[in-house]
Amino acid sequence: MGIQIKRVYDELSASDGTRVLVDRLWPRGVSKEEARLDAWLKQIAPSPELRRWWNHDRALLDEFAVRYRAELDTAPETTAAVQKLRTLIARDEEKQTTTTLVYGARDPMVNHARILAEYVIDRA
Repeated sequence: MGIQIKRVYDELSASDGTRVLVDRLWPRGVSKEEARLDAWLKQIAPSPELRRWWNHDRALLDEFAVRYRAELDTAPETTAAVQKLRTLIARDEEKQTTTTLVYGARDPMVNHARILAEYVIDRA
């Protein structure tokens, strides 16, 4: 699958394809025009409770991933958002373009977008 992740603060590129914000909250300091998003799937982000528990703590990343995947599998609004994302990805694959999951976190390795991308690929 042509999925990549990218910070919303990074420069746009022609290879981004469809840009989907996967954060529940709008990223600070970025206008809608600057973000150039094609979709915003707030519901696919971790629940507020899970996000607060994790607090982007690298030491909790493995446990966070387990809990986040469980939310993606079971929470009704989250499963609907996952299906919507899969539809976007399938459309992009037909057009032979990439789907870019856009997030606001600082660390490219410690963020939920990376886990989400792995989740979608693993369950393709």
